Amino acid sequence: GLSRYGWLMHDGENFGVQEIRDGALFLKTEFVKRPGGEHGGDWSWRVTARMEVSGRRAAWAGRRAGAPDSLPPSSPLPPPLALQATGGPAPLLSLFFYVATDGQGTLEPHLENRTRLAAVTGTAEELGHFTLTFLRPTAESGEDPKYASYNYLEAASPGLHRLTEVVRSSLSNRFVFAPPGKPRRRFFAVDAFRGLPGAVGEPPRGRLLLHQVTLEPPGMVEVTFESGSIADRPGRLAGGALSAALAQHTAAFEQRFEETFRLGHKGFPPPQRRFAQAALSDMLGGMGYFHGRSLVQSPLQEHPVPAPEAALFTAVPSRSFFPRGFLWDEGFHQLLLARWDPALSREVIAHWLDLMNAEGWIPREQILGEEAQAKVPPEFLLQHSETANPPTLLLALQQLLPAAPLPYLRRLFPRLRAWYDWYNRTQAGPLPLTFRWRGRDSQLERFLNPKTLASGLDDYPRASHPSPEERHLDLRCWMALASRVLAEVAERLGEPAGPYREMERALSDNGLLEQLHWAQELGAFADYGNHSTAVGLRWQRVAPAAPGQPPPAPQLVREVREAPRPRFVGALGYVSLFPLLLQLLRPDSPRLPTVLAAMRSERQLWTPFGLRSLARDSPLYMQRNTQHDPPYWRGPIWVNINYLALRALHSYASADGPQQERAAEIYQELRHNLMANLYRQYTESGFLWEQYSDSTGRGQGCHPFAGWSALVVLVMAEDY
Repeated sequence: GLSRYGWLMHDGENFGVQEIRDGALFLKTEFVKRPGGEHGGDWSWRVTARMEVSGRRAAWAGRRAGAPDSLPPSSPLPPPLALQATGGPAPLLSLFFYVATDGQGTLEPHLENRTRLAAVTGTAEELGHFTLTFLRPTAESGEDPKYASYNYLEAASPGLHRLTEVVRSSLSNRFVFAPPGKPRRRFFAVDAFRGLPGAVGEPPRGRLLLHQVTLEPPGMVEVTFESGSIADRPGRLAGGALSAALAQHTAAFEQRFEETFRLGHKGFPPPQRRFAQAALSDMLGGMGYFHGRSLVQSPLQEHPVPAPEAALFTAVPSRSFFPRGFLWDEGFHQLLLARWDPALSREVIAHWLDLMNAEGWIPREQILGEEAQAKVPPEFLLQHSETANPPTLLLALQQLLPAAPLPYLRRLFPRLRAWYDWYNRTQAGPLPLTFRWRGRDSQLERFLNPKTLASGLDDYPRASHPSPEERHLDLRCWMALASRVLAEVAERLGEPAGPYREMERALSDNGLLEQLHWAQELGAFADYGNHSTAVGLRWQRVAPAAPGQPPPAPQLVREVREAPRPRFVGALGYVSLFPLLLQLLRPDSPRLPTVLAAMRSERQLWTPFGLRSLARDSPLYMQRNTQHDPPYWRGPIWVNINYLALRALHSYASADGPQQERAAEIYQELRHNLMANLYRQYTESGFLWEQYSDSTGRGQGCHPFAGWSALVVLVMAEDY
């Protein structure tokens, strides 16, 4: 229920600024890393807290929702607002700082008065010797000391994913906040830890030390981490030194952002530039290093088995809601991050390719470690070794290719070849040069249209009855892109590129594409398969388990009113656009005007906010897939596909052909609609969203979603 939280600035390496708004509480967290020594260097955090009176917040909210010059997200902080004037004391605020080991490392607490954790010294394999120091809180100016109560907890750690439970189970309200000359008040604080239910007898995973600071806002707390391998430290990175470093990094970030994306040069006003900075920063701030084992089901084994231990450095769609790697999301993430920091992006792509098994398969979801597993429903933990995901990493690699170091490409190339061969071997379709996503849902009676999670488009309508005869248009287009990129990498390395170029030419052949995927009766490109157009969901009564017992609740089940037959699938939407999205259609293609017309038709894909995922006149538009499964890719607007559409339109608008002018017109309109709506929703709600309503433009689904929705930065920069 936080009204806003996220990174406003983050350079992905040494510096970040985050704001959190929780009711009337405003929190700002900032960090600076100072490289040095043999273990990464020192870092310092500053946490600033204050209360904001409701009248002031309401005025700001009104301005944010109104004119575009509303209060920008990263403006200078307003003056502190004392709440005593409202008739009561300021509420107490407790900040909890967790220090924990996970499997290895040592921690030694250094206490003052048995309650204040002043410092922690320790060792870890990656960090060597280090000292963490918790400085006493001050007023916001950083000058005057601030009265605070301190509490300390030491406990065996049951695992990082359960630390919050440890703290919650240790809270007691027997403590008294007693500032000199002010009323005494009880507050909750950590006390003794008596163990977690169900954890009796489990060996500890590590050690937890917890520092709790309780104060009346406003106030500021700083924490420093000092590496033992730095010999000539210029002084502690705190107080004035930290303020100076933050100011220096802020200026450097803003300059680098402008040099990279040139939004000021393009005429965007400061609030919109700050929005773009926040989108990039939230993606960078959500990056993580994950370690653990995937749970894999192979057709060669009867039962699921844990995969070998793996490590993954990656961006994530949403750090709070989806704190794990998704294969097809990551290619879109890296399109943005490759512009900001090509070396960082190359490292992430290499991590993903290192997850490949001996056959060349990469699990599409990376649920590594207990923290990641704790956020995933059990039915989604299992990864099936025949299930693919779009090879979007190749989109990013194509952008990185011209400047990528040759030794890096040499290490990558065998993995790219194995991955490409795996797709060709396992996802081949029924005819030459056709492809079929494996792993569609098999419980036909449950789903209005069985899902195709492998495609990334989940519930997008496919053939109503999955069969080996299906031909999936989007996968064929992805394979054309893969052939093109493999050829470009091979040519850069002086390796044989002929087979890849030959495959690219075959898959890009517009005549063959039409023969296999143009549905004349639909006037669109389409999938082909065993399909019924008369399918619906109906309520079915369920018989009682035994005589005399009440019947279970009715169930929504699928009803097929017309037998399926081999035909093109009548679902105009994102899949229909793939020959355009991945630029397989020639600029003079006779089909291009029809595709552009469907894109621009308000009856079909066009909205004032972006392209909807499924045409309004499509039979499954906004239809539920099950009783508990609302429409996902059946109408809402998704930024990643809109980005691909803009990228393609931009290309067709610069290529000679009869549709050049029309492509340019649609490009300008679509770019404006998408940017304006994402910015409007951000200023009103405080977040980027997973998807956007095609009828109102409102953000919906998961938030904050600084995954592929952050591609709006590249749209603003017109960097494709």
